[in-house]
Amino acid sequence: MIKNKQMNNSKRIILREKDPSDAWDDYSWETDPELAKLDAAPLIPITYSQYLSDFTWDLRAPRTTSHQFAVDTLDGTHIGNCSYYNLDHSRGEAELGIMIGNRDYWSKGYGMDIIDALLHHVFTELKVSRVHLKTLDWNKRAQKCFKKCGFTEYGRVTRDGYNFVLMETLRETWERTR
Repeated sequence: MIKNKQMNNSKRIILREKDPSDAWDDYSWETDPELAKLDAAPLIPITYSQYLSDFTWDLRAPRTTSHQFAVDTLDGTHIGNCSYYNLDHSRGEAELGIMIGNRDYWSKGYGMDIIDALLHHVFTELKVSRVHLKTLDWNKRAQKCFKKCGFTEYGRVTRDGYNFVLMETLRETWERTR
């Protein structure tokens, strides 16, 4: 992993490599009931000390089929995270995830900036042809953002009691909007 490498920056955000200083924000966000609900995830039931140990281990053992980035504003405020996962080179696709944990940056267009930067990285660096995601069916704000970024709905699925909208975008679609 390249420490503090910045990439795919927009006019308002920077995607960068995760580092140990992100642990407290991430822990706070993963133990927040409202954010867990938006992510269809359970609250993590561990102490910060245990979380920090796992977090630093994960930083030392990067995966080949996923990667998580920290999202900072241009002034260096860590506002969230985004990632690609389930990278499948043989199928030319990856799944996308985003979370803005700092509520001061909600509903201000940062989600679009983050998605655009992440799509730029995935389509240009990883050379995939399709990016897909799932979002909770009741999360209309997220669906609106994804649509503005070129995603279209292609199905629905229920998992673990949650109903999701499945969305995708293709490299050709993304390239046409550049």
